Amino acid sequence: MARLPWKRKTADGRRAPRSGPATDKRLRRVVTPEGVALPFAIGSRAARASALLLDLLFIVGSMVGTTLLLVWVAGGFGGNRLDQNTPAAHARQALEIAWIIAMFLYRNAYFLFFELGPRGATPGKRICGLRIAARDGGRLTTEAVIARNLVRDIELFMPLVFFASAWSSGADTEEAGWAGVVWFAIFVLFPFFNRDALRCGDVIAGTWVVDAPRRKLEKAMSLGDGARGQSTLTGAAYRFGEAELAVYGEYELQVLERVLRDGREEALAEVAATICAKIGWSAGSGDERAFLEAYYTQLRERLERGMRFGQRKADKFVPDARQATSSAWRFTATELSYYGEQQLDVLEQVLRADDPETLGDVAARIGGKIGREVDAADARPFLEAYYAQLREKLGRSVVSGVR
Repeated sequence: MARLPWKRKTADGRRAPRSGPATDKRLRRVVTPEGVALPFAIGSRAARASALLLDLLFIVGSMVGTTLLLVWVAGGFGGNRLDQNTPAAHARQALEIAWIIAMFLYRNAYFLFFELGPRGATPGKRICGLRIAARDGGRLTTEAVIARNLVRDIELFMPLVFFASAWSSGADTEEAGWAGVVWFAIFVLFPFFNRDALRCGDVIAGTWVVDAPRRKLEKAMSLGDGARGQSTLTGAAYRFGEAELAVYGEYELQVLERVLRDGREEALAEVAATICAKIGWSAGSGDERAFLEAYYTQLRERLERGMRFGQRKADKFVPDARQATSSAWRFTATELSYYGEQQLDVLEQVLRADDPETLGDVAARIGGKIGREVDAADARPFLEAYYAQLREKLGRSVVSGVR
């Protein structure tokens, strides 16, 4: 077989068709108030239980740490009586009040503080790749978060109230203990009896917990001479421009790495041809590995460089911030002020879905809102630019404390 290098095309190539999504029993589609159908994957029960245990561990650890710190500080004032009218006693009283307030906040404000944040997730949920979302596809409201957390108090802590009441009144604590176990079991088993794994708080608040995984770049694999962009077979030098590397993200990088690790010639040829069609190159033959190693290395360097500056590109369906921001579409602060974090999430889902009809519909809605005319052919570039600039604006607002 003749060995021919890959070359850039002189004419524009068409985008390769995208394969359909894999079926998943946890996959749901929700129509947002903006009329956009978005896919969600329901968080597994095991992941939710793990997230709750992690959060409880963080809460208990914070309580213990705060208590030990205040005890250590109180020991420096001397004395052990709080009813004395002395400066040391007053200081110890202030520390006791601070301890009560801290315990109250850890107990009641932990979940509210994090779930009302921009990520909609506690540290435990973030570690387990979960977040809270409204079941109707709309914005996650403060009322919904408060409602689901009030019900959590009833689910988790009411059994303790049963036992404490019986113990303080001198009643039979064994009966109270069994009542608490039954109460706790009812709420713990509730998510197993509905298809969306909803707990009672989710039913009342109109929320659910969905997957929100954060992919990480794996350790770089060892590559041959092709990683330096020079083929030892054809002598061709493979150098890719910014626009040619911007079409793919972290997910595609990991797929490409698996293909290179497997080393199957058919897969190498198929992936090389797909990348060529995507970036506008003419496919050669016999030099697939050198071409893919060069593309892998340069794509990885670009993604890692972007991550150092806080710019991530999860996959090819998320617009590249550097490319979209420098596009012909520029928006004023007034045009960007119509939408917030919830609409930003919706827009990202629309770009991921990459459905031409939905792209055109959403572009027309935004264009009508801000007074811009958008052709159907320009729908995706328009939305990519608006997404990148809106995300940049909201990021600055969070840093400055204005949301």
